[in-house]
Amino acid sequence: MQDYVNDKVQDEAKQGEAFAPFAYDPNNYKKKFYIESYGCQMNFADSEIVASILNENGFGATRNFEEADLILLNTCSIREKAEQTVRNRLTTFKQIKNEKPGMLIGVLGCMAERLKSKFLEEEKLVDMVVGPDAYRTLPGLIEEAETGQKAVNVLLSREETYADISPIRLDSNGVTAFVSIMRGCNNMCSFCVVPFTRGRERSRDAVSIIKECTDLFNNGYKEVTLLGQNVDSYYFVDEVNDETVTFAMLLEKTAMISPQLRVRFSTSHPKDITDEVLHTMARYENICKYIHLPVQSGSSRILQLMNRTYTREWYMAKVNRIREIMPDCGLSSDIISGFCTETEEDHADTLSMMEFAKYDYSYMFFYSERPGTLAERRYKDDIPEPVKKKRLREIVEMQNRLSKESYSKDIGNTYKVLIEGNSKKSDKDWMGRNSQNKVLVFAKENYGYKKGDYVMVKVNAATQGTLLGTIIN
Repeated sequence: MQDYVNDKVQDEAKQGEAFAPFAYDPNNYKKKFYIESYGCQMNFADSEIVASILNENGFGATRNFEEADLILLNTCSIREKAEQTVRNRLTTFKQIKNEKPGMLIGVLGCMAERLKSKFLEEEKLVDMVVGPDAYRTLPGLIEEAETGQKAVNVLLSREETYADISPIRLDSNGVTAFVSIMRGCNNMCSFCVVPFTRGRERSRDAVSIIKECTDLFNNGYKEVTLLGQNVDSYYFVDEVNDETVTFAMLLEKTAMISPQLRVRFSTSHPKDITDEVLHTMARYENICKYIHLPVQSGSSRILQLMNRTYTREWYMAKVNRIREIMPDCGLSSDIISGFCTETEEDHADTLSMMEFAKYDYSYMFFYSERPGTLAERRYKDDIPEPVKKKRLREIVEMQNRLSKESYSKDIGNTYKVLIEGNSKKSDKDWMGRNSQNKVLVFAKENYGYKKGDYVMVKVNAATQGTLLGTIIN
C-alpha cells in the first residue's frame, strides 16, 4: 500500500539510479544499466539486489537512461495510477530504443508478475519480464533477449529471499539503508494484490540479516530499516544455532550491533505486533520510537470486508498499548477512502479513528480495484469516484490538522538527530530525523559536524511536516 497522496517513501528513496558509496566504480564496466523504482520500500530494496546481480555480470550503473544498454523499471501494481505511470515511461523508453538498436527494456516486480502477456504481446513495449522471485535469472534472460527472443520468468518461490546477495546501495546517502528481512505476505487483505504478485511469506535467515547490518555499520552507515510486507510475523528457525528467532529477537540482535546504529522497521500489521516487540523497542535507545501501523478504515464493518482480522475497538486497544509502553512513540498509518459499500457512517468512523490515534502523518488514497484480488471477485466497486475523492479530501484535511498539532507540540523540545545530508532548500542547513521519524532542518553553523553524526537539536518552529531548530552544542 505505497502509492500515496502523501508519499513519504519518495522522500527517502527516489526514482532513478545512483552509485554505491563503497561498492564499485560503474565506469569500469563496458555495459551500463539504468533502473527506476516505483511503489513500496521493498521495491527499492529489490532494485539494490538487481544492481548487485548486474554488477557481478558486467553492468555498471548510469543516471542517464539515454546511454544505457539496459533499462529496467521496477514496478508497483497497488494502484491503477502507478501502472499508468509505468506505461507512460515505457512508451518514452521505447522511442529511445527505436533510435538505439541493441538497447534492452525490461519490467521487474509486481506489474511484471501481473501483466506479463500484455507487455510482451499486446503492447510490445518490453524485451524482458521478470517477477520478484526471478532476479537471479536476469543474466540468462538478458542473453536470451539479446538474441531477439522475448525473455520471461515470473515464477513465484516459497524459498527465495536473496539472503546471500550483498545489495548495491542505490541513490544512497551513505547513512541510511534498507535491509529486507522477509518476502511475501500471508494476510490476504481483500483489496491487496501483494500475495498474488509476491507470493507467500518466507523469512530470511537471521545470521545473514545481522551480517548485512553489521557490514553496513562498518562501512559508515548509521541507520538500517528492516523491511517486510509484515515484519512482525518474521519467524526463522536457526537449526545451526538451535534457536527460533522472532521479530522481537531480531530487533534486539540488530540493536546490539552497536549503540551508534539506529534501527527502524516497516511495515507492521496491527494483529501481529506484540508486547514483546514493544518492550524491546522501549528497552533499547537506538531502536527508533516510531511505528507505521496501517488502519485502512475506522469502521469494523469495512475492516471485516477488507479481511483485516481486527475490529475498530481492537485497533484502538493496540494504540493504547503502544502509548502505555512508549508514551513518546511516533505513529503513522495507511488509510483508504471509498472501499466497497462504504457509507457516510463508515467514513465518519475513519475520521474519528484518526482523531483518536492522532497520527503524525498518514498515507492516504481512495480505493482502486485491482484485478485478481479477493475484493474484485467478491464485491462490487460501488462508490462513485467523486464520492471517493470527496471523502479522501476530508481525510487529508483531518490529517493535515493532526500533523500540524503534532509537530507544533514539539516546539521547545530537544531531540537527538542523525544528520542525513543537506537540506533540500539550502546547503547551509542540515536535515535529519529524530527517533519518532520526524524531519528536522537546522543551520550547520560552525560546529564542524558532518553527515552521519548525531547532534542534539532544539526545536524552535514547526511546519505541518518539518521541525525547524538549532544545534545544542
